[in-house]
Amino acid sequence: MTGAAPLGALAILGGCGGIGRQLVCDAQAAGYRPIVLDLPRSIAAHPQPGVTCIGVDATDAVALEAVAADLPELAGLVNLCGYATEAQPALEQTPEAWTSAIDGNLNSAFFAARALAPRISRGGALVMTGSGLGHFARPGYGPYAISKAGIAMLTRQLALELAPDIRVNCVAPSAVDTAFLTGGTGRSDEDAPPRFDIDAYGAFNPMGRIARPGDVTGPILFLLSAAAAYVTGQILHVNGGAYMP
Repeated sequence: MTGAAPLGALAILGGCGGIGRQLVCDAQAAGYRPIVLDLPRSIAAHPQPGVTCIGVDATDAVALEAVAADLPELAGLVNLCGYATEAQPALEQTPEAWTSAIDGNLNSAFFAARALAPRISRGGALVMTGSGLGHFARPGYGPYAISKAGIAMLTRQLALELAPDIRVNCVAPSAVDTAFLTGGTGRSDEDAPPRFDIDAYGAFNPMGRIARPGDVTGPILFLLSAAAAYVTGQILHVNGGAYMP
């Protein structure tokens, strides 16, 4: 789709992560002008030539408001921000780890929507990123799963409150083969081994493999597009059939 008609500015929060970098490329090909918002250390690790990159911590509501004030009108916003704590039973999580997970996933999503949704033009779209773990409990992922379940509800709430001007939807991926599996871009050593056996995970999946970033960016671009003009308040599971609600 190179050379597609311009679609406007697209803010991508977490645009330096594995899915984010793929989305920047795919969004450009679709005709969007990406604006990346991410942690300064993530931008330093993965600069995006020719793309506006703005350093901001999404857990800082005041900083997000300041960034939003300088943004152009947006065709859409994609929130890819988030990270997972160490896998252990929920009640063994420290209060600090619990708070960090809620801040990094759920609170940041609220702060970002509050600051940036007013910049989205009428007819535009907001796409959140949840997780299958927010709908299908698995051992060891308590704070992360609970925060992602909150994002699903936030998606529905905002879809009601922002309709009909802005559509709000959520992609809920299973595990994706990115640095997120080591803790997240800007928060971990991306060369460290993943937290679980990727080959075994893929063998369990009906599609026979773990997800790749492009498996998630395609559904995101669909939800942003005019093809999804009558889709709002929905959770789109992208998991190769591992979870079928």
